[in-house]
Amino acid sequence: MTDRLPAPAVVEDPAPGLPGIQDRPVTELARLLRSRQLTSTDLVTACLERVTAVDPVVRAVLAVDGTARTQAGAADHRHARGRPLSPLDGIPVLVKDNIDTQGLAGTAGSRQLAGTPPDRDAEVVVRLRAAGAVILGKTNLTEWGNFRSTRGIEGWSAVGGQTRNPYDPKRSPWGSSAGSAAAVAAGMAPLAIGTETDGSLVCPAGVCGVAAIKPAPGTLPSAGVVPISVVQDTIGPLASRLEDAALCLAVLTGRPLPLDPAPPETVRVGLWHVRGMSPDAQDVAERAADRLRDAGAVVVPVELTLPRDMLVDGLDALCAEFRPSLERYLSSRRDAPATLDEIIMANRRDALEPGFFGQELFERCAALTDEDRALAIHRRRRSRRRARELLATALADHGVDVLMAATSGPAWRIGDGPDPFTRTSSTLPALAGHPNVAVPAGFVGELPVGVSLFGPPGLEALLPYALLAERCCAERRTPAVLRNAPLLRNPR
Repeated sequence: MTDRLPAPAVVEDPAPGLPGIQDRPVTELARLLRSRQLTSTDLVTACLERVTAVDPVVRAVLAVDGTARTQAGAADHRHARGRPLSPLDGIPVLVKDNIDTQGLAGTAGSRQLAGTPPDRDAEVVVRLRAAGAVILGKTNLTEWGNFRSTRGIEGWSAVGGQTRNPYDPKRSPWGSSAGSAAAVAAGMAPLAIGTETDGSLVCPAGVCGVAAIKPAPGTLPSAGVVPISVVQDTIGPLASRLEDAALCLAVLTGRPLPLDPAPPETVRVGLWHVRGMSPDAQDVAERAADRLRDAGAVVVPVELTLPRDMLVDGLDALCAEFRPSLERYLSSRRDAPATLDEIIMANRRDALEPGFFGQELFERCAALTDEDRALAIHRRRRSRRRARELLATALADHGVDVLMAATSGPAWRIGDGPDPFTRTSSTLPALAGHPNVAVPAGFVGELPVGVSLFGPPGLEALLPYALLAERCCAERRTPAVLRNAPLLRNPR
């Protein structure tokens, strides 16, 4: 698609009067809504104005919900009666466009799903609405969750084009929850919902300077979500602050989560430098470790090596799980292809879909036999068991409560072809099916770098350590798109 890499142009002050009310913590917004010092209508209007001002550059929002102000009015009525549904009542939320919303988009970034929108909400959206959250719109993503090709482009989809990093629009937002992370970073909504199979929440959060929670699979229901693997996929929130993401997840799960950081003097952290990761990212992680030490925590180095056969098992399992997972989902969509084979053929006929990369992962998955898929059950169990053993051994042998690593390197420049290979720390907790939490930690020049915390199998145990890391380590700056800086205009 030719709209991916337009010529740069200067934009004068695209969003005067920033920052705005929507940049405040969700906990504060909820208090203001309850006390009626703020209306949801005003909050939603501020978010929509930010979308209008900034999204022509960032291209994070694939579709705006035309009922958003009506939803906000209903929330204002509940607050006026003193009957809010939850702490999220009246709070605008953006939803990744591989999560079904009745009558709105639902494309997974693919033109093959861009015809008739879903007939019903995904279960997680049902929960958002039951909590009174305002569905503001849908966010762009790496097409098909970056599972179409081994040489895909993060943040690009044939439907939404190229999402860009709010800190430097010439750079990548990562993915696949690219639009969700970029939109939160640019203040288009206080909260967004994304999905992850391996890195798709924490990596865009890291390079966009926001927080994300990747819960264990099954924490939130996956019904109505375009899948890669119903075994490994998970749904999670993104927010500027980890406390807000945790509050959102607590409301959606209906169970309380800790919102206070662990006392630093009681905490032992294992610092893992991922082999082959950007030295700049490793430096940010070292600075974060120094700040934790200054606060009273103990930080020790941890060595971890991911066995190649464990990684191969994990990928083989994903490929085998993809087709049945996807086709089960497609059966719920009207006027959509019914099978993976139909999608592959439609992509071959579509001059725009091939865009910048192929569909060799699709083709590999389609070629698998029933016997291959049966063997994958064993491979999945073996990969998960070994990943869990690696984590448990690292925690026990080093006497630490949690592992911390740079999430990934800083955002790379968007080029003319596939993205460069970049190492992350997300694969081990993804294969283990354990939670992973990313928080802002520092900058390389003007580019954010996050750290991820993982290890404990339960989110309740993990969150206090992540909240401590955010409190001690987070550096925050205003993204370039919210300052009077030259911007790269990329109109739809």
